[in-house]
Amino acid sequence: MHPFELTLAEAADAMAKGELSPVELTGSVLERIDAVEGRLGAYVAVASDAARTSAVSAEREIAAGRYRGPLHGIPFGLKDLIDVAGLPTTASSRVRAGHIAQVDSAVTTLLSDAGAVLLGKTHTHEFAFGLTTPQTRNAWDQGRVAGGSSGGSAVAVAAGAATFALGTDTGGSIRVPAALNGVVGLKPTYDLISRRGVTSLSWSLDHVGPLTRTVRDAALVLSALVGPDSREAAGLDVAQPGSPLPGEGDLTGLRIGVPANYYFDRVSPAVEAAVRRAIAQMSDLGAELVKVEIPMARYIQAIQWGLMVPEATAYHERTLRSVPELYAPDVRVLLEAGELMSAGDYLRAQRARTLLREAWGRLFGTVDVIAAPSVPMTAVETGQDTVAWPDGTTESVSDAYVRLSAPANIAGIPALSLPVGCDHAGLPIGMQLMGPPMGEALVLRAGDAYEGAQGRRGELAPVPA
Repeated sequence: MHPFELTLAEAADAMAKGELSPVELTGSVLERIDAVEGRLGAYVAVASDAARTSAVSAEREIAAGRYRGPLHGIPFGLKDLIDVAGLPTTASSRVRAGHIAQVDSAVTTLLSDAGAVLLGKTHTHEFAFGLTTPQTRNAWDQGRVAGGSSGGSAVAVAAGAATFALGTDTGGSIRVPAALNGVVGLKPTYDLISRRGVTSLSWSLDHVGPLTRTVRDAALVLSALVGPDSREAAGLDVAQPGSPLPGEGDLTGLRIGVPANYYFDRVSPAVEAAVRRAIAQMSDLGAELVKVEIPMARYIQAIQWGLMVPEATAYHERTLRSVPELYAPDVRVLLEAGELMSAGDYLRAQRARTLLREAWGRLFGTVDVIAAPSVPMTAVETGQDTVAWPDGTTESVSDAYVRLSAPANIAGIPALSLPVGCDHAGLPIGMQLMGPPMGEALVLRAGDAYEGAQGRRGELAPVPA
């Protein structure tokens, strides 16, 4: 096995035992990037020399007994919305040409303090305003979309071109590409992770979170990104790679809500079958399955767009007026649409969001976790704009991909996407586990138990070198 094939927990365990060095791991991952990046386009830029220098420093610290924890010496990718002092933050846009970050973002500082090794910046759909990331190709089939907006981060992790990565999620932008590329993506509770130094799409919906090969890896990264008080409140005291998650492997007593509406409406048969099979397997692990009704389902799309579009337009107001020609057409039309929305429409969306959060709060009084598909279909072919459903409706690809992810952003609750199989074409299928605010430990426990029962964790995409 090559070092790039190791999951984060496996690599961290090997380093703690002195069986692997940060230099060996980083070198292996950089070689993997060289081998696959031409096919995938996951990175905006790779900082090879800086990564090797950081790996040497990590190796020396560990050898001197100054081991910082499970992320020490682990190479990672950073979505190119997240500032690193002295490096460009392009947001994958011509609008940001020449922009250099002056200071580190909060998450960059935390990962640096943890001893992680930055490989480079990964592609996003321009300013995170899209669900496909057109610059990047799917790790499992390069003729299909990567998903977005954190497509570069998901593809890098899926291909072994990063041991973990960070992304952002405003309406599914971590979970969508995670599902389409067969990796784990976690959108935490709103404001659990600082967004300081992260380019905003929609400030009331934006979240920062990890993309990893396994649920355990996601728990390790998340623990490094939150303060001690928040870590304790969310049940994230995961100190060592080998330490068990709460209730590891046993879901006895966990109440899993299975939606009777919304989440299985207009979903491909392959996705529905795989997710329902995974839910049944969690029942076999001791979980109690509870049928639930998703509240305010008919208003979800209106609330999501009613919040996101005007907030994005407000953020881009100056450059939209001064250099509109520098935006990609799909992003520009959405930003211009935001100028047509009234203050009344925005305030109504805010009020509706408050009502939806209250309703979801009541829902989590009856269940601990809700299990559902992450996205309604697997990765579509590049250039496909719409999807036709058996009930006669036609939906844009972007609307389809955001539809099942948006509720967790509106409600501000933690949501985890993890692989639960493949369709007939061999494309990954994702299941979404959602919990109450600060319920990260619940969704991680459920996801980890499911992974453990499958007997395999962290499968890489078969990208030829």
